[in-house]
Amino acid sequence: MSRFPRFLFRRVLQVVPTVVMIVVLNFLILHAAPGDVIDVLAGEAGASNPEFVRDLRVRFGLDQPLLVQLGRYLLNTLSFDLGFSIRNNVAVADLILARLPATLLLMGISITIAVAVGIVLGVTASRFVNRPLDGAIAIFALICYATPTFWIGLMMIVAFAVKLPWLPTGGMLTIGAEHTTWSLILDIGRHAILPAAALSLFYVAIYTRLMRASMLEVFGQDYIRTAEAKGLNERRVAYRHVLRNALLPIVTIAGVQIGSILGGSVLVETVFAWPGLGRLAYEAVFQRDFNLLLGILLLSSVLVIVVNIIVDLLYALLDPRIELK
Repeated sequence: MSRFPRFLFRRVLQVVPTVVMIVVLNFLILHAAPGDVIDVLAGEAGASNPEFVRDLRVRFGLDQPLLVQLGRYLLNTLSFDLGFSIRNNVAVADLILARLPATLLLMGISITIAVAVGIVLGVTASRFVNRPLDGAIAIFALICYATPTFWIGLMMIVAFAVKLPWLPTGGMLTIGAEHTTWSLILDIGRHAILPAAALSLFYVAIYTRLMRASMLEVFGQDYIRTAEAKGLNERRVAYRHVLRNALLPIVTIAGVQIGSILGGSVLVETVFAWPGLGRLAYEAVFQRDFNLLLGILLLSSVLVIVVNIIVDLLYALLDPRIELK
């Protein structure tokens, strides 16, 4: 068996018990919280009749013991059945798949902006270390890191959608507009600018500081001093020799932070009314729609695991000394 299939096989063996454990923990934690979707439905219907509530619980199987419900949910999950959203009256899988593209688009744009801007600022700061430009970049990174994401989003709406009506305040598409293919792409792009910027600024700060520190560390390595002693141009040394090795910590942190980006999307999608999984999870919490919330948490966990496998592959690609095991 070659290295890549063996690596993939071993990772899949690790993923299966991890996902099962995640499903069990999520199920037990959510069901430990007071209230459920039946309480919400009964409250909205204005019905306090115990018989009506009991009938609803029997109808949706919520009258069974917790371990019985857990076992049934695990069996359904193994057959890729995420259950039924009682509150939305639709299958959980269909609801998630309808919202997933919007979240993946927002995450993709945000992580691309964060990594690209962070690398550029970090490399620039490392080349002008302890100079005014380095200090200005450090201040910018500190402000981005210390400012809450939801507050940045609100201020962006005030500045660029209210005071300067350049961009839409929220949503993903202009309601009622008729689009061709290109006008549709442009419309989605305009709506994505503010939420993607708000979500990425916090991570721009992290990648900037990390890239600066990584560049300075690699600059101090013996092989870099040897390259400089041979008379190689400083710019060539920085971009051909230092940058590639300095990217390794960025790849690691980017993979690890996919989960936190998903968490941050809950706030950003709520502020900007972006129709993605984050906003759907926010609605599911208030509606006590546990089946839907469990499906979103499961998909998020699988996404994080897959991204970390891709990160390991990128590591081996960037540094030939690293072997897939």
